[in-house]
Amino acid sequence: MLAFCLGLAWLLLAPLALWVLVRGRNPARVGAVLTFGLLEAATMALQPTGSAEPAPEIVAHGLPATPQCEVRTPVPESARLDGPRDGLLLSWPAASDECATAKVVLRQDGRRLRVWVHEGPLKGEHTGVRTVPVSVAGGAASLVVPVKLAGKGRYVAIDGRSGDRIPAEPAHAQPSTTP
Repeated sequence: MLAFCLGLAWLLLAPLALWVLVRGRNPARVGAVLTFGLLEAATMALQPTGSAEPAPEIVAHGLPATPQCEVRTPVPESARLDGPRDGLLLSWPAASDECATAKVVLRQDGRRLRVWVHEGPLKGEHTGVRTVPVSVAGGAASLVVPVKLAGKGRYVAIDGRSGDRIPAEPAHAQPSTTP
């Protein structure tokens, strides 16, 4: 009930004190400042110092917690973009101790998408870093980076470290034999 009364006092007295502070004479302004001071003091006094409730547990959602993995900079062998608002699928040969997540940086330069992939702890400050899950299947590691590109047209993925084009199909892929 006390909190309700204090809220009502803030609701009624604060606008009046603000108006007096702007339009009133000097003695009235002193009263407005005192009113604000008393309202603030009452609010701080009403705050509980020690709560009987336990602190809420912090639960991580999304990516599972994984132990630190080796620092590695995989070179994507293939990159496929289905559309300007879809994800960019990157894949490379999987290592025996492949990390569960990778950090990816994308930079758009016209129709070129410069891509940097890093596994393990990343040192220093980097802008635009996204941590995405890595999936391993059939000896190949892959990840999907969400992208929103301006404009339509054909985009080309470029390896950010070497400047080489990343092909749409991996070099070791065999042509399909189905009719």
